[in-house]
Amino acid sequence: MTRSTARTAQTAPDGSAATIDHYTGEVVYIYAFDVAYEMIRQPVRQLLGQPVAQFEVDATKRSPRQLFFYRPQMVRLPPVERIGPNGPVRVEHTIKLLPVGAISITVHVPFRVNTLAELVAYHDLRFSNGSLYDEVRRLAEDVHRELQAYYIRPAERLADEEAYTVFCINAPMPTSDRHPHLSSEAWLDQHRREIAALLTQEPDIDHLSQQEASESTARYLSYYDHDLVVVDWDAALILDQPANFAEVVHVMELANLQLAELEAYDRILDEAVERSYRDLSARHLRTRRQTMRQLSEIRIDLARLSDELSNITKFFGDWHLARIYQTISARFHLADWHRIIDEKLKTLDDMYQLLQQDHNNRWMLLLEITIVLLFIIDLVVLIMGLK
Repeated sequence: MTRSTARTAQTAPDGSAATIDHYTGEVVYIYAFDVAYEMIRQPVRQLLGQPVAQFEVDATKRSPRQLFFYRPQMVRLPPVERIGPNGPVRVEHTIKLLPVGAISITVHVPFRVNTLAELVAYHDLRFSNGSLYDEVRRLAEDVHRELQAYYIRPAERLADEEAYTVFCINAPMPTSDRHPHLSSEAWLDQHRREIAALLTQEPDIDHLSQQEASESTARYLSYYDHDLVVVDWDAALILDQPANFAEVVHVMELANLQLAELEAYDRILDEAVERSYRDLSARHLRTRRQTMRQLSEIRIDLARLSDELSNITKFFGDWHLARIYQTISARFHLADWHRIIDEKLKTLDDMYQLLQQDHNNRWMLLLEITIVLLFIIDLVVLIMGLK
């Protein structure tokens, strides 16, 4: 059976051939924007004419008794009709607000395709009235303008977003009546090249190497025999019941936000280090004092924001969602980003200590000169008194 046919061959648990009629589900596009230094702690009541609520997720997998799950403020916009690659679709937008000065916009686009290869076109999605990227960018600008009163040191203009695409396929997949159930891991083994091509946005599956196919699909997790999560650098695939999509997508969304904020912190530190080197070369005492004050502020602020950023992805217990977060954070190299930022913070700390030591040496020199002057004055007064 060729790849272009509508029905995909699959090996059933009993070893006989089964067929998948089609794939249904939704593509979730995740966009993270750094919009401000941070948000004030006052809750937002309304955004873009819609009420703001607290995000809640129903963890259906085994969870710790004392479950901690970060719940940001969020708003769901009314669905809109668009003309997609396969006809009319009902598109849903969700906006989440984080106190670290970031927003996350997710766009849900449903699909029904015959093969996985048809989903490759959904990476750079275009509607009849324009691209999805332009639509999300305009939405982010609207949110940024409306929330100016809630931001501390808002960004003058939005930087490039951090984007991630998640392909959510409904399970169980429709098959022949003889085989009502298929193992998700067996399905992965049978379609590893197609899944790798989908995650890497590769239209030519035949030229994709076996090494790349293995690498792109190497990090996968499964809890039940009907669910599956495959995580790659730029995209992920979820095979599960539709009711379970939200919790997994939320974890991926938080990791994507964390990556966007770490990149923003890295830019802030680069600017601070460069400015500090420039100010240190100046001999003016006032410039050095100002540099010390700026270094002290940025050290305190970034340490506090780093703690808040870590708290949004805190999980108690090594359960399924925590494993998904650990897997995607490894794909995003979040630990390396943290290490780079810590090293730059250490550089700033060393510069602050040098300035502080130089400042203390100046004061000690001034005190020594004062003591010598007082000694000379006492000596002169004593001599004059004897005369």
